[in-house]
Amino acid sequence: MLRKYLAEFIGTGTLVAVVVGSGTMATQMSADQGVQLLINTISTVFVLGILILVFGSISGAHFNPAVSLIEWVQKRLSLNLLAGYLISQFAGGIAGAMLANLMFKNPAYFPSQHVRSGANLWLGEVVATAGLLFLIQLLRGQKKDSFAPVVIASWIGSAYFFTSSTSFANPAVTFARTFTDTFSGIAMGSVAMFMVAQLIGASLGSILGKYFTQEQRQNL
Repeated sequence: MLRKYLAEFIGTGTLVAVVVGSGTMATQMSADQGVQLLINTISTVFVLGILILVFGSISGAHFNPAVSLIEWVQKRLSLNLLAGYLISQFAGGIAGAMLANLMFKNPAYFPSQHVRSGANLWLGEVVATAGLLFLIQLLRGQKKDSFAPVVIASWIGSAYFFTSSTSFANPAVTFARTFTDTFSGIAMGSVAMFMVAQLIGASLGSILGKYFTQEQRQNL
């Protein structure tokens, strides 16, 4: 179990460090917001794919409470493991944000003032998270889990650009990003609705994905 928890801690922490660090570097390299988002996206996509590839066989490479909760609902994860995963993910995310802050000479705790609020952003989070869980369900149902590093990373990278919220799609990452007042930060007051939207999206995506996989089995 410790290996699983450590994998989730390191994976989530690394993911957040990359999101925050690349966002900070991007603002130092260019004043163009499009270029900033592109740099942030490319870094995140590459590292997310790597993390899923190397940790998938150890913990399942969730790095995301929404994914872990759906796994628990579907009885693929015990309650004890769920609790350990959630603690590891949130703790890892916070550690990753603090690490990125320190690398760029900011205080470890650098609370974000970046308000992200509005129905359009919440809808963006529903869409991004629904797509993520939908793809996870389909990959498993079609026994194509080996494609997860490419498929999941590609979805998140694309969703950075086509969703209004730039695809947080992860409660642990969202909370961790309150610890940095940089390009990728989010104010604490904006977090609750983002998380609600993410959990709604996760539920919708998993239900739809399960429907398609069941239909495929029935048609065989």
